[in-house]
Amino acid sequence: MLKRPVENEYPEYYLPYINLVPQGDLLQILQENLQEVVNLFEGISEEKAYYRYAPGKWSVKELLGHITDTERIMCYRLLRVGRGDQTPLAGFNENDYVQGAQTNNLSMEAILEDFKAVRNATISLIRNLPASAWANKGNANGLEITTRAIAYIVAGHQIHHCKIVEDRYL
Repeated sequence: MLKRPVENEYPEYYLPYINLVPQGDLLQILQENLQEVVNLFEGISEEKAYYRYAPGKWSVKELLGHITDTERIMCYRLLRVGRGDQTPLAGFNENDYVQGAQTNNLSMEAILEDFKAVRNATISLIRNLPASAWANKGNANGLEITTRAIAYIVAGHQIHHCKIVEDRYL
């Protein structure tokens, strides 16, 4: 079972995400959260999927697209760091990605299918990393981070945004 990262393995601003991940087997948590995301978003109508809880906030569709894009980016980082690549990895502007994705032009079903594909790829990557890769350190967005921390950030980021959907959108 993969151990939780300690605070010197990631930038401090990721702590809230990591703290959201429950104790237990991370792969099992990711698999269970996949079903929870499906259940949460399948229950949202196309009409409700355009809802924004405040001006300037993302729609439900945009939020799910953001969760998916961020998981893709974080898993790319996880792959690179996990393979021992020391090349510094650039940051990204989440708002630019949401705007560029134009998820409001897609159906909820299509966005959800995309998330499922990405999550299944995440699970496969994590399942197949060698044990020695988890402690690897790399540089993302100018700061040091471990493979293990990235995996927990992926899980915590999704949990964070699903809580926002439940609290502010539904």
